[in-house]
Amino acid sequence: MDVFISNGVTIAFSDHAPHNLDRRAPILLIHGFASTQAINWRYTHWIKALTEDGRRVIAFDNRGHGFSQKLYQPSDYALESMARDAVNLLNHLGIDCADIMGYSMGARIAITIALSYPERLNRLILGGVGEHLLKDPGLPNGLAEAMEAESVEHIPSSMLQIFRRFAEITGGDLRALAACARGFRSALDPKRFIKITAPVLICVGTKDDVAGDPYVFKPLFSNIKIVDIPDRDHNRTVGDRLYRQAVLDFLDKPL
Repeated sequence: MDVFISNGVTIAFSDHAPHNLDRRAPILLIHGFASTQAINWRYTHWIKALTEDGRRVIAFDNRGHGFSQKLYQPSDYALESMARDAVNLLNHLGIDCADIMGYSMGARIAITIALSYPERLNRLILGGVGEHLLKDPGLPNGLAEAMEAESVEHIPSSMLQIFRRFAEITGGDLRALAACARGFRSALDPKRFIKITAPVLICVGTKDDVAGDPYVFKPLFSNIKIVDIPDRDHNRTVGDRLYRQAVLDFLDKPL
């Protein structure tokens, strides 16, 4: 694990060299809310699969998560600031352009990078996002309060209970996560998505009630492919083999 400073914030990251074959194709991975680079990408065998496919893999802990610096003001978690952390990491490593994959909250960050820094992007891969990305400004309503609740039993929503349990299992800083949930709530303008000319892949579990229907994105991107991951919910999709294979196939196609 390495660290660097992004606009005064310490960000933990890892840089994995390709195995055997070297495609000279870096990919940046951005994890979801209350997760970490290890939980989202290493334990689910993503890093192994991608490096064995000849790709340099860069993963990092979003601010407020994992081994990165914990911040406690909602303003510290503006979507633009979190996207800038990712771009600053590419700068730190001397990478001009990369494929970028984000899951859930990480997908919103990835879209922001595609809109604000299109020259840094080859392909865009979005996991765990659907119609709720357009309806909700970032993360589910009540998520901050769920992080602050005295216990899981005091949270009325079963969906929010899942988020809280996940945060506890992953050892998340609940106060930092509450600030993130409040600060990250900024809307994306779907009318701007058509400006993203890079190829886009979206993978969503058919039982993912957190993400919702991904097919609302079909008319919004100029070059898009959507893959359903059968019988997977929001948490179980990320480690699914079909998801990994869809991504590997997508990356294998020439730009």
